[in-house]
Amino acid sequence: MTRYDMVVVGSGAGLMVLEEALDQGLKCAIIEKAKFGGTCLTKGCIPSKMLVYPADFIREMETADRIGINTCPPEIKWDTISKKMWEQINYHKKIESNLLDMPNLTVYKGAGSFVGPDSMVIRYPDNRTDDMIYGDKFIVAVGARSFIPPIEGLEDTGYVTSENFFGEKFPQSPWKSLAIIGGGAISMEFAHIFSAFGTKVTIIARSSLILNKEEEEISEFVTKQFTNNGVDVLTDSSVLRVSKDQSSKLVTVENPLTKEKRTIACEEIFVASGVQSNADTLSLENTEVEVDEKGWIRTNSYLETSQKNIWALGDINGKYQFRHKANYEALILSRNLFSTKKKEVSYDVVPWTIFTNPQVAHVGMTEKEVKGRGIPYKTAKNYYSEVVGGIAMGYRKKDEDNGFIKMIIGQEKKILGVHIVGPQAAILLQPFVYLMNEGYQCRKKAEACIGKKGIEGLRMLCPQMGTYAPISDSMVIHPSLNELTAWVFEKFD
Repeated sequence: MTRYDMVVVGSGAGLMVLEEALDQGLKCAIIEKAKFGGTCLTKGCIPSKMLVYPADFIREMETADRIGINTCPPEIKWDTISKKMWEQINYHKKIESNLLDMPNLTVYKGAGSFVGPDSMVIRYPDNRTDDMIYGDKFIVAVGARSFIPPIEGLEDTGYVTSENFFGEKFPQSPWKSLAIIGGGAISMEFAHIFSAFGTKVTIIARSSLILNKEEEEISEFVTKQFTNNGVDVLTDSSVLRVSKDQSSKLVTVENPLTKEKRTIACEEIFVASGVQSNADTLSLENTEVEVDEKGWIRTNSYLETSQKNIWALGDINGKYQFRHKANYEALILSRNLFSTKKKEVSYDVVPWTIFTNPQVAHVGMTEKEVKGRGIPYKTAKNYYSEVVGGIAMGYRKKDEDNGFIKMIIGQEKKILGVHIVGPQAAILLQPFVYLMNEGYQCRKKAEACIGKKGIEGLRMLCPQMGTYAPISDSMVIHPSLNELTAWVFEKFD
């Protein structure tokens, strides 16, 4: 039985902490039961983008006539697109090979579970003898998995999730028809991908809106674009049962308000109805690690669990399921473990983008959230058709796909929320993330140094802190899409 200075469970963002530990000369172990690299590399945001970009290109070609270019219907080379996707996924082999060659590191390719607060058993899929290891520190980064709702007939009929899609369920060619259960980000990305590739897509969402964490007008905007592209969007719809006949899979849904039922026939069913914690695989009852009511591991602002020698980061702590958030946590945890000055994590400014068509980008609060907190605020919008960059792309005021930025500000020009729907939304959002984060960070530093009473004095010295003033006072490249986000502030005045 071997003892390690640090054991990392999961090979996604946890690898960043492992790398720092090895640099410090620690004896380490890494445990991974699947492909190395984590969800993002092997079954998430990276391989999906190999499919999203070609889908984006198809949609651009379909509207090219509005900028004076006629195009022929595209020929989709699915094998070429798939090859590029698998090349990204197969990077996991290089990661594993590199790890196997590292000194002071032992790689365990199995499933780990705790038998005590400082010990873990590792079980292997090929019935090899279990390994028992001990560790001074454990970093838990085992992520999440697709939530499979208890739908009658689903298991017998068969279905696809984001896990097995990037595995044994990957199709030889785009399906002729696809029913997607769920109205969130994963659903929207795959609906965009396959509808662009010619699949007849039906989205089935229980809520009254798809993308119900976004601004209501953005949800409605995306719904309209999907509908215009031939996607059926069924909201307020619960799946009653799933079955199959000789030619199709059948999904029976009901509107709980009207009790109206309908059956969708499709070639395949994609379940994208959320995720659940993998903490239930760790035998945490053999430790003092606490989980919340949904099974996510509870962590404090230093990513510490209730067991003093165990930390948790990434999806497993239930605080935003994004790889960039996990990377951020890994950097802070590495600093805290190997330096004398500890830093707290902050989730005040967590951005995200949904790479559907049109793109949806979000940071900060929605108008509904601001109103619910009783914060005085104003909103303004700026449309793509109102800037030269957007006009050059062919957008006109009356176009149904004329996207926009929605800005929410509080008192003293403080940015409360930024929401963008349209081309390059992810790129257009990022400057606001920097501004908002700097405002929160400055405030926290000031409170720590001079106390809350000194904040007003700090504002006198640095009045632009956390506001949009640095943008509105700056030169903006003309003509460019940057004008879309820079000029929205004029709408407040």
